[in-house]
Order: sequence, then structure tokens, then C-alpha cells
Amino acid sequence: MITDLLAASRPISWINTAFPFAAAYLLVSGEVDLTLVIGTVFFLIPYNLAMYGINDVFDYASDLKNPRKGGVEGALLDPRRHRGVLIAAGLSCLPFLMYLVIVGDPVSWLVLAISMFAVYAYSAPPFRFKEIPFLDSITSSTHFVSPALFGLLLAGGTPDAGSITILVAFFLWGMASHAFGAVQDVVPDRDGGIASIATVLGAAWTVRVALLFWTAAGVLMLTTGPPAAWAAVLAIPYLIAAGPFWRVDDADSATANRGWKHFLWINYACGFAVTMLLIITAITSA
Repeated sequence: MITDLLAASRPISWINTAFPFAAAYLLVSGEVDLTLVIGTVFFLIPYNLAMYGINDVFDYASDLKNPRKGGVEGALLDPRRHRGVLIAAGLSCLPFLMYLVIVGDPVSWLVLAISMFAVYAYSAPPFRFKEIPFLDSITSSTHFVSPALFGLLLAGGTPDAGSITILVAFFLWGMASHAFGAVQDVVPDRDGGIASIATVLGAAWTVRVALLFWTAAGVLMLTTGPPAAWAAVLAIPYLIAAGPFWRVDDADSATANRGWKHFLWINYACGFAVTMLLIITAITSA
């Protein structure tokens, strides 16, 4: 069961939700405290177990037809484990959520509630936002941006023009990432009767939309001024990874998985670069 829970939580993606929270909280508060530790652990493991575990349970039928599933890109859980995974996801989140509500305020509660609703509604009925084209990409991006906004608010920060611009750029990055990720599943999603941004637009046009969103995110970052503006160049690796597939047809859409695998490692490299920028920002503003 522990092995299945670990697989369901997608360890390769843990950092994608924990880092935005921790970076935002630390940048605003300027200190390492209990709330930072508890919030980071929550967005590192329980949050991902809930997000991906719920997805694996309710996508089981379609995942059986998807050759990508059964590894780091998605677990294929024995149906006998489904109930246990859902219970474990809920119980693991509960104590963290209680603490974060106690130390927060009504505004941070609202953001946390939206974040958790997005986690549930993306995959679980009756919502199944993942089957509503365009809303699927919006909800997926919310999974990653909301921890950053929550961290900012929990640390006592107030969104200003600069932070809002960064969050909007991050949101566009998230939408681009989801859209490009959906391209590789066009065939199995259509076979399984699942709608997505990629099944509606088609593989090639979805890649082009993703490229547009990544470009827009980079351009937005240029408006923030140094050192944050330096992050604009981080859009380039994603454009390079996805660019070769801008003309891929639906029948060959699974070949976009090559670019997606590069994307997973690009995240780590860009995360390191963002960490360095945060350190520079902290030093220059001290």
C-alpha cells in the first residue's frame, strides 16, 4: 500500500507545488519558521497524493488504454487500492489543513479552499474539470499557482503589481504545460471518450497555443525589471522542447511524449535557476 501511495503521489512532481509555496513564503517573511516547514511538507507530499491519487482513481478506466501510465507519468492502481488511496489522501491532508487555517486569515483561507477544490474538481465527479476543454488547463495551472499565492498571503504579504505580474506569468506557464502534456494523450483520450483542450483543438494547434502561452509568460517577466526579469529566458528551454511538435498530426501525437520527458527535467533546471534568482533578490533587497 505504501508503494502504491508513493507511486500515486508522483514523486518526480513534488517540487512543482512545494517550491512555489516555499519560495513565496520565504521571500515575503524572510525567515524559516514552523509554518514554512509545515506548509512546504504539505505541498510536497499530501497535496500531491490528493491531486494525483484522486486522478489515478477516477481515470483508471482510461489509463488502462494509455501506454504512458504505469510509471513516473502516472500510476495504474489496482482497483482494490482505490478506496485506500482516497482515504489516505484525505487523512494525510487534514492535519496540515487544520494548522494552515489556524495560522492564516480569511483571505488565505479562500485561496487554500480554491486550491483544494481545484485538486478535487479536476478529476472527481461530478465536476471532472479535466474533461471540460480549456477549463482543464486553467484548473491544472491553479494547482501550481495557488500554493505560491497562498504562501505570499500566509507570510503577511499583499500582492502588488510586480507579484501579480509574476503570478500571471506563472499561470500562463502552467496552462502551457498542461496543454502540451495533453497533446501526447489525444488518441487514448478520444478512444476513452475524454475531452480535453488537445482533443478539441487537435495536436498541432494545442502545441502552438502552448508555445504562445510560454512566450507570453516570458514577455510578461521582462516587464518586472531585474533581477526577476532575468527569468524571462527560462521560457526558451520549453519552447525548444515543444517547438519540434508544432506541426504534429493527431495520429502521431504520442511522439510529443519525447518533448514531455524533456519538459520534466527542464523543470528541475529552471527551478534551480529561479532559486538562484530568489537568492540574488533577497541579497539585493536586504
